[in-house]
Amino acid sequence: MTTFVLVPGFWLGAWAWDEVATELRAAGHEVHAVELGADASETAESHVDDVLEVLGKVGPAVLVGHSGGGPVGVAAAERARELVEHLVFVDTGVLPDGMAQIEFTDPEAQAATRADLAAHDGFQPMPGRARLAGTDGLDDRLLESIRARSRPEPAGVITTGIRRGTPDPTLPKTVITCTFTEAQARGLIDAGLPGFAEMGGAEWSFVALPTGHWPMFSEPVRLAELLAGLR
Repeated sequence: MTTFVLVPGFWLGAWAWDEVATELRAAGHEVHAVELGADASETAESHVDDVLEVLGKVGPAVLVGHSGGGPVGVAAAERARELVEHLVFVDTGVLPDGMAQIEFTDPEAQAATRADLAAHDGFQPMPGRARLAGTDGLDDRLLESIRARSRPEPAGVITTGIRRGTPDPTLPKTVITCTFTEAQARGLIDAGLPGFAEMGGAEWSFVALPTGHWPMFSEPVRLAELLAGLR
């Protein structure tokens, strides 16, 4: 039996992991999905605190982060190494110390995000399909049901960086690739791109789950199987 701590990405709550959690629990595992703070005072650092609070109660655990939850998971693992047995990135990776999520996007995307924040009093609602990356596997009905349950992301989470700790090369790290391939990731590693450059160590492995960026909705059973099969 393995204990899993699941961290959602932007706009999602702990509910996003419901189908994956059901599958994992049916296989005998213990699962805790993190509910990240969503009020105006939240920052990327406060989300790390949310994860550390759960890990402190249930760890050691396999820590899984989706999308924007990946960098949050990295910082939590580096600050509480003894509570993390395996670090998993679902279609995401790491950010350098202090880099905000918004800084990892291109100037056009940054401008659109800042416009959203200005238009919604410091929050960014979940965009529609036209501006949402990686919606493969989500039909219109499913996507709209996700958006209906989503919550706006606070500006502080998007525009502030996270204080990293010290990476531990003895901690196994797995990337579940959905919208990019291992070959593409290796190319970015070799190019030294921030967010990928440190993913070339021997402790890193890659597992393919070809689907959109939201596999907990498009491929929940297969995602649960991959998580349960980690060693």
